[in-house]
Amino acid sequence: MANIKSAKKRILVTETKTARNKSIKSEVKTYIKKVEAAVEAKDKAAAVEALKQATSVIEAAGSKGVYHKNTCARKVSRLAKLVNGVA
Repeated sequence: MANIKSAKKRILVTETKTARNKSIKSEVKTYIKKVEAAVEAKDKAAAVEALKQATSVIEAAGSKGVYHKNTCARKVSRLAKLVNGVA
């Protein structure tokens, strides 16, 4: 355990940021699952709508620094490719 005041503060700040990041990542995963579920059900309209929402959430996570911009781009690209494959 840390003895120095600044080190104790860093521990608290890190815990706070970790909780925030975990929450945001969880939200992103939820929206990705919604897109995948719509694709699985072969519902093109629902898949497109879910993709729009998921893209927004993923980009927001990227702008907050939770994900790297290339990671965001990769996730969006894979979802778009998945949705475009639905007939």
